[in-house]
Amino acid sequence: MKQTQLYLEGMSCAGCARTIEKALQAVPGVQEANVNFAAQQASVQYNESGVSPQDLIQAVRKSGYNAQLLETLKPQSASNEAEAHFHSMQRRFWGSLMFSVPVVVSAMAGVDFPFRNWIMLILTTPVLFWAGRSFFTDAWGAFLHKTSNMNTLIAMGTGAAYFYSVVATLVPGIFRQYGIQPHVYFEVAASLVTLILLGRMLEAKAKGKTSLAIEHLIGLQAKVAHVFRDGNEIEVPIESLQVGDLIRVRPGEKIPVDGVIEEGRSTIDESVMTGESVPVEKGVSDKVIGGTVNKSGSFVYKATHVGKDTVLQQIIQLVQVAQGSKAPIQRLADTVSGYFVPAIIIIALVSFVIWMIFGPTPKIGFALISFVTVLIIACPCALGLATPTALMVGIGKAAEKGILIKSGETLEQAEKINVVVLDKTGTITVGKPTVTDILPLDHYSADEILQFAASVEKVSEHGLGEAVIKMAEEKGLIFEPVSQFEAVIGQGVVAHVNEHEVLIGNPKLMESSKITLNGHENQAKQFEENGKTLLWVVIDHRLVGMIAVADTIKENASEAIAQFKSQGLRVWMVTGDNPHTANAVARQVGIEHVAAQVLPHEKADTVRKIQEEGYIVAMVGDGINDAPALAQADIGIALGAGTDIAIESSDITLIQNNLMDVVEAIRLSRRTMQIIKQNLFFAFIYNILGIPIAAGVLYPIWGVLLNPMIAGAAMALSSVSVVTNSLRLQRFQ
Repeated sequence: MKQTQLYLEGMSCAGCARTIEKALQAVPGVQEANVNFAAQQASVQYNESGVSPQDLIQAVRKSGYNAQLLETLKPQSASNEAEAHFHSMQRRFWGSLMFSVPVVVSAMAGVDFPFRNWIMLILTTPVLFWAGRSFFTDAWGAFLHKTSNMNTLIAMGTGAAYFYSVVATLVPGIFRQYGIQPHVYFEVAASLVTLILLGRMLEAKAKGKTSLAIEHLIGLQAKVAHVFRDGNEIEVPIESLQVGDLIRVRPGEKIPVDGVIEEGRSTIDESVMTGESVPVEKGVSDKVIGGTVNKSGSFVYKATHVGKDTVLQQIIQLVQVAQGSKAPIQRLADTVSGYFVPAIIIIALVSFVIWMIFGPTPKIGFALISFVTVLIIACPCALGLATPTALMVGIGKAAEKGILIKSGETLEQAEKINVVVLDKTGTITVGKPTVTDILPLDHYSADEILQFAASVEKVSEHGLGEAVIKMAEEKGLIFEPVSQFEAVIGQGVVAHVNEHEVLIGNPKLMESSKITLNGHENQAKQFEENGKTLLWVVIDHRLVGMIAVADTIKENASEAIAQFKSQGLRVWMVTGDNPHTANAVARQVGIEHVAAQVLPHEKADTVRKIQEEGYIVAMVGDGINDAPALAQADIGIALGAGTDIAIESSDITLIQNNLMDVVEAIRLSRRTMQIIKQNLFFAFIYNILGIPIAAGVLYPIWGVLLNPMIAGAAMALSSVSVVTNSLRLQRFQ
């Protein structure tokens, strides 16, 4: 099964999206198709043995719209098209306004003058058939494809007012012979088109802002690179770079593509990718990421990933796909949108008939106003924009923070999380043993004990020994010559350093070597209760000190866990470590629920057991040995993916190895869902209240019949308000 994204052209409302969705779902071999109206995208899963992308594009075209593969479309193209659409709307609005103002003023003034109706006809005609031409052409196209959309309602409403007025202007006698005064409603048609164009223009402007995250990511790309070709350093566009190219980066320049430094050193600002504000020191063999900024030194590096394989391009592709996805909460709105336009047409016709039968004189005037107002006030666009605009802004905002959310469904599910399961090593702890304490027990100083131990461990291959060696290197200690080295399995090591016999190991080595602990057992127990492993150091058969080694807690782990709890989440820790060490770490960070001595494949069983208790579980791990648990969890969060973005292994991928980003991801998902629910509530309430009022339910009580111009303004602003509400997510902190 293959998945592809299409970029769609010609959609004007949620009804259009529904039409395209049905057309794609009807293609044999298509398993699932989702159309996102706000993102102008379709996501399609299909059997590639029976369906090709061209079949999908053809199905969209047959339904009356255009499509192209998103991967063939340059990201800038969609942005440019949105900008061009906004400017087109802007021109049409101002032109429409220029013609409409005299028409509305003439009607509102109530002053009759020669050729008044003819002048209004002349001024209204370009408003409808130039500025508002697309409403009629789109409605006609939908009719030919046996469907309807928002433009159908607009065309019917404004067309009814216009053509009724044309007849009343050209042949007024037809009305007079039935005792009906031939009123005209040119101001209704002209003002409605103008107001709707204003709404569409503001909507286009606001929708453009929902894609700011993509534009920001695109802006990170370098345009050119200084590459070595045939012994010369030349400037080339980054599109022409190949894997293996040697590229020079000077101070202040953006790094063009991903690679590994071959020559030179520098500090690199990676904040745009990782959120880490402090520039990172880089030297030979270190990886660099395209789009980051070289701060100080000059260096030469070899390109390892170019084009769509770079981290930046993967992120752009991931955000595009995620923004074009659909959240389950949208299903109700989609269902309503599918029946919305036909239902509104029926309501408008029923309203017209009721006013013609029971309405006051002039019946035709009241009936026409009611008919037009019902058609105009109805707004399926607000329903169609409620969810996708919030998703686009929320997912884009997350990407700016280095949080890559796979889909709208993931974001919605993340809001429901009530249990967070954390892997210990590399998630709560740093993942590398570190010397935490050196306790001298004789006349040797701490540095002397460390020097002896590091000299011996330099020959050893033990993991704990690496922590000792690293500490000695950081202190600048000299490694002394070692002879007669012997590793005692399960106990430690024995060697000679400058004619001194040195033993380093656990209590078993002390016991077998007949070294007394001199009453230091209680001190050792305190270290062990804090999850630390002890190395006893003996020189010339005298116990001289203890070195405590531990996988240290990350700086912000305790704060993140406290934040989880403040959000009402239960926190679990799963680890392969022994219960003693696991519980010690859990105590330090404030975790009550611990599963210790759990093998990687058993972590998934732990997650499953928690789920069976009715909890929605997020599993946080490194995306490698935690893969089964990440897959089992309701939401899998891969922490610290860095330059190897594990898009397929998790629902949320975090660029940084920072637990606080998990807190941010959950907070952002909750805020986004709150905005979506507000949008849907507003869209439903607006239509539920507005349509009956437009039909005239208040007239028998208070004698109030809604003015079509007010209905047009309300419809125009309803979509804008939904998009504007979604844009509040851009201020999320």
